[in-house]
Amino acid sequence: MSLRLGTFNIENLMTRFDFSGWRNQLRQDRVLRLYDVQDKAVYQQLEQARMIAETDDTRQLSALAIVDADADILCLQEVDSMPALQAFEYGYLYRMVGNGYRQKYLVEGNDSRGIDVAVLMREETRSGEKIEVQDVRSHAMLTYQDLGLFNDELALSNQAHDKIFKRDCLELELTIGGKPFSLFVVHFKSMGNARDGQDGRTGTMAIRVAEAKAVRQLVERRFGKGRTADKNFAICGDMNDYQEKVQVIGTRREGYRFEPRREEVSALNVFTDDSFVVNPSTRRDVMDRWTLYHARGPEEQHLCQLDYIWLSPALAEHNADSVPEIIRGGQPYRTVFPPGQEVERFPRIGWDRPKASDHCPVVMSLELR
Repeated sequence: MSLRLGTFNIENLMTRFDFSGWRNQLRQDRVLRLYDVQDKAVYQQLEQARMIAETDDTRQLSALAIVDADADILCLQEVDSMPALQAFEYGYLYRMVGNGYRQKYLVEGNDSRGIDVAVLMREETRSGEKIEVQDVRSHAMLTYQDLGLFNDELALSNQAHDKIFKRDCLELELTIGGKPFSLFVVHFKSMGNARDGQDGRTGTMAIRVAEAKAVRQLVERRFGKGRTADKNFAICGDMNDYQEKVQVIGTRREGYRFEPRREEVSALNVFTDDSFVVNPSTRRDVMDRWTLYHARGPEEQHLCQLDYIWLSPALAEHNADSVPEIIRGGQPYRTVFPPGQEVERFPRIGWDRPKASDHCPVVMSLELR
């Protein structure tokens, strides 16, 4: 029995228009800044037209990335709402895969923009094993105080009663072909922008560390502390942090070179320092684990893994020969690929947009114990 498990930050799967750019130019789309729009109603009409035209291309490309992943269970991040997920599945995925993802789960979380984590599931795996949901639990309401995680570093920007998860940790108890499987879906705090002399990653690190510790506690609560290693579980999602990156040095005209670099400080060390879970993407070459290209001009460019399928030690050992796939055909042409990694892009991919997402889906095949 083989299960294909995937995760994908689908990037702003929204059903709402954001008109905040009328008052805040930092939130205004770059194409509208080319025009002198003096009337708010006209601005809103232009923004609606721009978004509708752009969204159709984007969601066709998102659907192509999901079809290429071909997951039985797909964890999603940045989904606006259940109606948004249903409209996307019916209007785009259904046209490509038919009645594929009939089971959908989403609980409204804490994000200020309203983007949530969600799960799409087939009724059966590709090999014909039933996927049955026993329970779904949101942990969006947990606070630092609830789990004893509040500390001096968090106190610089948070209160003890603040919610730990900036979106949610969605926990699903499943049986697949009669075998138990627990799934924890997350989207950790973004790295943000530099401020007060700190880079955005460092300035938000304490929040992600707390989120990672909270996930550990939830897994331990489910199975018992010290009793998690031999269980069937996975933690999936956009961690917004990395333990290594590939520095991209150079320009399009002059050419590029690529240097892998290890990060000693990472929120993900909470997961790996004592082998609590395993990152199977380390089975890929160090230059070929990335799921996102980050660039702010030629002086700041790197490739890194933000999107993870973390496996319990027993599940990782049982699937020691399974290597995650990273679907990069939806990346825009501005993404710099190391030599030998170039892929054929999906039709209509642009230099920066349209694209499937700024993230790449990660998927792998698993045999449950």
